[in-house]
Amino acid sequence: MADKQKIKLVSWNVNGLRAAMKKDFSASAVKLDADILLLQETKLQEDQRTDEMIRLHTYQSFWSYSTVKKGYSGVAAYTKQPPEKVTTSFSRPEFDGEGRVIQLDFPGFTLFNIYFPNGQMNDDRLKYKFDFYEWFLEYADELRNRGKSLIVTGDFNTAHNEIDLKNPGPNSKRSGFLREERDVLDRMIEMGYVDTFRHFYPEQVKYSWWSYRFNARKNNAGWRIDYFFVTKDLIDKGMVKDAFIDNDIFGSDHCPVGLVIEI
Repeated sequence: MADKQKIKLVSWNVNGLRAAMKKDFSASAVKLDADILLLQETKLQEDQRTDEMIRLHTYQSFWSYSTVKKGYSGVAAYTKQPPEKVTTSFSRPEFDGEGRVIQLDFPGFTLFNIYFPNGQMNDDRLKYKFDFYEWFLEYADELRNRGKSLIVTGDFNTAHNEIDLKNPGPNSKRSGFLREERDVLDRMIEMGYVDTFRHFYPEQVKYSWWSYRFNARKNNAGWRIDYFFVTKDLIDKGMVKDAFIDNDIFGSDHCPVGLVIEI
């Protein structure tokens, strides 16, 4: 039997990769020591990437960009081992145009790095967010029906339960903690996805995003909106070993979240 390999995955909304580079992003990447590093909200176009961004240490990089607006959205994936396949276009122009998804197929699992829409701007964007959730869950179900094991990570822009944000009451009417948004995450659980951080740490209060206002990070008045969900079969096979939130890494209004699996 071949030796098993531990793989450390880290997801981080950097809120602008150019800004993060000025806040020691490269040093933070070394400290994180991820085998696969997944970024959201890069806010880059292809010609704005520097060599350092593209080659970051020993990684290969893969990118998806917003084509509808510059300096907006965008995701990237850095991997030490090349994936078998990378997908950034899903034949849904209304979603593809915002550069929100990278799908990476590896032996034994399919990985999604997603920057889910924010619904706070207006009702149209909230509807867009719900439409995006529906499209993704339907698309993911097709893969599951073909026997794929899935890991879904990124900024979901929704806190699931009251334990996942500092002030649930005052935020219950705000996009990000609306009952209808939380219902989507409930549905994911019912569909057989597992919130890996809650799987290992059901009662731990830890956040992954803080407003830049009101000294929110200093006061730890945050939200947990960045996740690693996996299909339950990966748990049942004993492949999921740990999950974490790294509050000690700075450089964005989000902090990195992570998952350790064994293949």
